Amino acid sequence: MKAVLCRQYGPPSTLVVAELPSPVPGPGQVLISVQAAGVNFPDALIVQGKYQSRPELPFTPGSEVAGIVQAVGPGVTEPLPGQSVIAFTSTGGFAEQVLVAADRTLPLPSGMDFVTASAFVVTYATSYHALKDRAAMQPGETLLVLGASGGVGLTAIQLGKLMGARVIAAASSEDKLATCREHGADELINYSHSNLRERLKELTGGLGVDVVYDPVGGDYAEPALRSLAWQGRYLVVGFAAGEIPRIALNLTLLKGSSILGVFWGSFTRQQPVLSQSNLAQLVRWHAQGQLRPHVTATYPLERAADALNAVLARQVKGKLVLQLAASS
Repeated sequence: MKAVLCRQYGPPSTLVVAELPSPVPGPGQVLISVQAAGVNFPDALIVQGKYQSRPELPFTPGSEVAGIVQAVGPGVTEPLPGQSVIAFTSTGGFAEQVLVAADRTLPLPSGMDFVTASAFVVTYATSYHALKDRAAMQPGETLLVLGASGGVGLTAIQLGKLMGARVIAAASSEDKLATCREHGADELINYSHSNLRERLKELTGGLGVDVVYDPVGGDYAEPALRSLAWQGRYLVVGFAAGEIPRIALNLTLLKGSSILGVFWGSFTRQQPVLSQSNLAQLVRWHAQGQLRPHVTATYPLERAADALNAVLARQVKGKLVLQLAASS
């Protein structure tokens, strides 16, 4: 089988496409014929050795796939060979075949094609876990989304609106903000041209925002934290800007606010029942037409490095997908 291979930590340009033996499923595992693989920001960090975990070299990146179960290992009763599934893989997804634990799969929802499915789980599940489980966001509250046109950003906008929030989207260009508006944002801030804190004061009448969703980090973290309302919640989702902010903790004292970490991968392992319940709700909302995954472009497997570089350059609105077969 063909697979993208990371033989040394470094920029995506160091990745190669190699021929590897087809894997054999062990106990509790399934072998999936990958039809499409979502491209996520953590995938780009992992190949550089900059993520929380560092897989043993060599490895294949790729954390979510959609495909067809080809074989199952001992003890697996679901899914069965021939079934179409979505799977969360951590690594290994950028390949024609991937092994994954059976309990890390879910049936492909009716009416969802492989490309859409491969762009669905990580971003929507991360944002729903953040807003529902970590921030306990309530109808009528105000949500600020930083990096709002990115993969998780657009899902946070959509879910924020579904959960009854007023959503303020912040991004770095008018083109990106137009996409945010299309996905439901109530107010827009171009933080390349506007003072983030001053605009938030204007938009909230000086009251501040109840929840900040931050997958960016960097220079906008402190002004966003300072813009929280009384007992506001700041969600630490990621650091796409490349810089991990150092926050003065007195800022939380002054407003009774909270800084909350969001790590969906660990959540799925620590609270699997709640995680499955969240995924079931997301699938229901998609079936009802209330969630609209935004796939900017598809790439062949051989161009995985180009896709990762586009993500690192923050050129992508929504998601990119590696498409290995015609979407069905």
